[in-house]
Amino acid sequence: MGRTFTNEARRAQIMRAAIDTIAELGYAKASFARITEKAGLSGPRMISYHFADKDELIHEILMHVFTAGAAFINERVEAADTATAKLRAYLEANLQFLREHPNDMAALTEIGPHLRTAAGRPYTSVSAQEVSVQSLEKLLGHGQASGEFRDFDIRSMAVLIRGAVDGAARRLRDEADFDFDAYVREAVTTFTRAVAP
Repeated sequence: MGRTFTNEARRAQIMRAAIDTIAELGYAKASFARITEKAGLSGPRMISYHFADKDELIHEILMHVFTAGAAFINERVEAADTATAKLRAYLEANLQFLREHPNDMAALTEIGPHLRTAAGRPYTSVSAQEVSVQSLEKLLGHGQASGEFRDFDIRSMAVLIRGAVDGAARRLRDEADFDFDAYVREAVTTFTRAVAP
């Protein structure tokens, strides 16, 4: 089906409603009927017109959130001119994106346990992190190659940094009085000091 501006706008509306419904009710209860109600559509057939099934809708949601997050983070990292500044930008941008998109993050958390690989195996938190960890490995490797960072195990440091970001997402979701600004400051200070010569 050729996509028009109107079709794209409707798909975006449905995805937004699906994200908010999943965040509010959980994956299992996010039926087409509930999403229809949230989107203010005339009936579930409107969703079926744009998405073959729930699996396709979920796939599009994942692509949308990951693409938006990557664009937000990469723009800030690429604008930084030193390895330390890039690491700082990576942490601040990741954490800022989490704070500004709470429903997106809650929906991803709900969706995660239901995802399957092409071989039918469930995704794990490790496999979900891998793209981000590899991106961090490159950033850290450049810092070491330039002499700006000390010698350390790049893989271990990347996993630690990613764990700090993912930990913040859980705290932000589950801990009402979590001091997010303090967390951002401490994460940036901790990891920029940890990589310094």
